[in-house]
This record gives sequence, C-alpha cells and structure tokens, in this order.
Amino acid sequence: MNEFELIARLTKSLPTNHTVMVGAGDDCAVLDLGVAEKLILFKTDAVVEGVHFTRETPPEKVGRKALARCLSDIAAMAGTPTAALVTIALPENFDAEFIAKIYDGLNALAQEFGVAIVGGETTTNPERILISIALLGTVSRGKQFLRNGAKVGDAIFVTGELGGSLAGKHLDFEPRLAEARWLAEHFPIHALMDLSDGLAGDLRHILRASGVGAEILKTAVPIARAAKLRARENSAAKPPLIAALSDGEDFELLFTIASSDAVKLLDGWKKQFPKLKLSCVGKIVAGDGVVLRDRMGAYQLNTNGYAHFADN
Repeated sequence: MNEFELIARLTKSLPTNHTVMVGAGDDCAVLDLGVAEKLILFKTDAVVEGVHFTRETPPEKVGRKALARCLSDIAAMAGTPTAALVTIALPENFDAEFIAKIYDGLNALAQEFGVAIVGGETTTNPERILISIALLGTVSRGKQFLRNGAKVGDAIFVTGELGGSLAGKHLDFEPRLAEARWLAEHFPIHALMDLSDGLAGDLRHILRASGVGAEILKTAVPIARAAKLRARENSAAKPPLIAALSDGEDFELLFTIASSDAVKLLDGWKKQFPKLKLSCVGKIVAGDGVVLRDRMGAYQLNTNGYAHFADN
C-alpha cells in the first residue's frame, strides 16, 4: 500500500462540519469561518531526518524547507500565509545548537513572507529529528483554486524547470506565492496545484479530480540543467526526461487554463516574471491517464511521481 492508497483508505469517512468548504484531497483545507471577503486555508506538512534531509544538511536549510513546503501549498490555492505552529520531535542526544539553527532558517523564511510563528510543541522521537508545521492562510472568496476544474481543451502549464531537486533545489526552492496570486488576479485558472511529487504523479491528481485525461509534448517539458548534468556524470541516474517527470520536490506550479487565454498569459508572464520560465507542456483531453507525444507518435505514460511507502 503506497502513500496515496493509504490516504484514500483513511479519508473515506472523516467527520466534517458546516465550516468545511474543501476537506482532504486538495493542497489545503478551505474553511469558511465567517470572515468577510476571506476564506481560511489550513495546511500541515512534515520533514523527517533520513527522508527529507540528512544530519549533514545545513540546519538553516532544514528549517527553511520545513516551512517552505507548507508555503508552497498555500501558493497552490493562490492564498496568503498568516501564522504557523511548529512541532519538533527530537532524539534524546539532540544538539541544541543544531536545533537553534533550524529555527534560524525557519524564522528567516517566515519573516520574508510575513508569517507569524505563534507556538508549537516539542517532544521526543527515537533516533531522528521530525518537524511538523501547521500553517494558516487566507484567500479572497471566489479566488481559491482547486484541482478539480480542468476542462477538455485546456492548456497545461508549469513554472520553472523540473528534475533538479536532487541537486539541492529541494532545500532552496522559492514558494510561488506571488506568482499564484498574480494568476488569480489576472486569469481564470481552471485547476492549480504545486509539484511536490513530480509532474507525472501530480498531474494525475488533477486528472482524477477533474475526470479528464492529458497529452504531454515530450519536447515541451522544461528539464532542469541539473538533471541533465546528473545523468551525464552518473550512469545510474534517471534519464533527464524521466527525472523531470517523476522526481519529487520541485515545488513549481502546475495549472490549466483555457487554450484561448494561453498567448495572453505567456505575454503577461514574461513582463511580470521575466526571470521565471513558464512552459505550456500539453493539453487536457477527454478520457483518462497521461499520453506522452513525440515526433514518433504518442504512447501511454507509465512513469509515476514520488510516493511514500512505494518503490520509487
């Protein structure tokens, strides 16, 4: 049973109440707490030593990553982060200076994005460090983006380049908060999420939620230079295209929009974010699954993204 199969089993009969507009199954929960013109976003995420970082990772980058992962999910709803709680679980032989530096990195990123750290919890955990963040945010009513709105004929876009996470991007990525809010303000985006588990896997989340399929153009996938370099230097590394499709923790935006808006979007993006690449990688089609097209034809894409508890 992989991560997503387990989630499906655990979330079949979760309790709910009148405040819940969107529960489990999207990047954030969306709550209506009666705040004028605003909905509340609620997100939790965790990083674990040996899975998301090692003891040799600079501690400031560990703290930064712990918060940045949650910020990326707020971006996936076109929201604004507000306040966070931090739970940290430590082995008995923890290094107090190492932990303090984790907080230095976490606090620096929080200040950059105007997030208040309002408390949390400390506890013990055998052998390894675990950091869990619970983050609140807001989004204007009617401006939240979900995964279930993709329509046949939509163009599929991704920001940045993909497949570079193993070369260090997973520690230094920039949550695309400003970019997502700009999209919400200027364009009728149909579906949006962040790329935490790879394009091949995360796109399927949108497809399943929307009841559609997708066709990806092989030559349009924006492959990170780091993925190409890694493949040249290590014969056991994934081919660059497979890395771009399947490696987790790129934390770029993946979204769909009507094809009639694509040119206007690209023109506006170049003016607003000249240093960040935006690529149209394919289109939404009827049916299900993902087809990869190249000059030789089209074939079903069997590559998946990252999933915990699976053989990745």
